[in-house]
Amino acid sequence: MFSFLSKKPFLKDLIPGGHTDIHSHILPGIDDGAKTIDDSITLLNGLTDAGCTQFVTTPHVMRSVWDNTREGIEAKLAETRQLLESRGINMSIRAAAEYLLDANFAEQFKTEPLLTLKDNYVLIEMSYINPPIQLFEFLFELQVAGYIPVLAHPERYGFYHKDFGKYEQLKNAGCYFQINLLSTVGYYGEGVYNTAEKLLKKGMIDFTGSDAHHDKHIAALSKRVQLKDTKPLVDAMTNNKLFQH
Repeated sequence: MFSFLSKKPFLKDLIPGGHTDIHSHILPGIDDGAKTIDDSITLLNGLTDAGCTQFVTTPHVMRSVWDNTREGIEAKLAETRQLLESRGINMSIRAAAEYLLDANFAEQFKTEPLLTLKDNYVLIEMSYINPPIQLFEFLFELQVAGYIPVLAHPERYGFYHKDFGKYEQLKNAGCYFQINLLSTVGYYGEGVYNTAEKLLKKGMIDFTGSDAHHDKHIAALSKRVQLKDTKPLVDAMTNNKLFQH
């Protein structure tokens, strides 16, 4: 068993140098990620040590839970940059958002510009309990509004684990898929890992993200990847070059 495991690479060793992380919760005190600027620095240092040099951080936008606005996120980004600079830390950080795909969001993208990963790519997520009833209508309307949907961590939606055809429907509906790096080390459990592996094998994963919230996520970057074939994961990480700035 030890010999078998020893052949698996460490996740952080697979991350290419100069990598752009497009999903994290680095801004302090704005959602369930970093609470203080010290937490932000811990996350940034850990991700930098793993090979990341550019960051598109993505605070949650979720009505009645995290009522973040474009203006509020941009103000927090400016404040965070100033605090980092005051400590002699100069890192390339931009802010987008991770939008919960629901009726509130469907109204929002029709009335105000969204914070995007780059150009018109927008990061969206679903509830872990169930998908929105009007899921495909929302996706269609989002694209009509000029955006390209990037679905965060599709492997983590347990309601699709035994209905894999839904993933194919989402791809056919125009969704790009962003896998969480920690899914490949089993951080979120066996079901999530198995789905991540299947999505990767089928070439359905377009991009990757750390989804870093706290120091336990950083520590997990040092775990071994469980995948037998790491090439699809490396290819997806390489695709993140699209978001360099």
